[in-house]
Amino acid sequence: MSEIVVKKSEPHSIQFEFEKSALLIIDMQNDFLLPGGFGERLGNSLANIQSCIEPIQAILQSYRRLNGMVIHTKEGHSPDLSDCNQSKLERSRLQGAEIGSEGPLGRLLIAGEYGNEIIDKLKPIESEWVIQKPGKGAFYNTNLKETLRDNNITHLIVTGVTTHVCVHSTVREANDRGFNCLIITDGTAAFDLQDHHSALHMITQQGGIFGWTTSAKQLIQAMPS
Repeated sequence: MSEIVVKKSEPHSIQFEFEKSALLIIDMQNDFLLPGGFGERLGNSLANIQSCIEPIQAILQSYRRLNGMVIHTKEGHSPDLSDCNQSKLERSRLQGAEIGSEGPLGRLLIAGEYGNEIIDKLKPIESEWVIQKPGKGAFYNTNLKETLRDNNITHLIVTGVTTHVCVHSTVREANDRGFNCLIITDGTAAFDLQDHHSALHMITQQGGIFGWTTSAKQLIQAMPS
């Protein structure tokens, strides 16, 4: 087993076995990161959201080199919207980006559409898991918990978008299910910088109520060479 010790993390150092960790890349899909997608249709600027791509690429390269477990998630719904609850659908309509409506990247947040695909710079390879999720949290209505347990995973390296919504929801769910989470500060992003920083603060306050945070550089430096 390869021990990873990240000394420069908040609120204190974290140690775990690499073989029992998984890199979780949340919702790095065209609908959230490209012009014309769901995120922009909600009225957001893309200026901040793309900043996490390169740090995630660097961590992903390290995990692939070491044959570590990598899991990608995509938020989206079946074409008939049978897995989209009425509340979520109605909110999206009021926000001006109705789920299932037509957009430049295809139907918004619909599985199989171009907008629902993971961005080219982070395309999964055959050995990596891809989990389609109908909610904000990656454990809701998916087999993520069982997948992690079956592979003896105890620690999640959490990256992706958006920090205060899908990332935070997933970290909270993971915490309740007994998984330890290390969130990458520059490997996560939100459309609004204040949302991003506030979400990271909530994770580490009170001695690490939901987990730890560190930078991509600090994690990579701690990994086996």
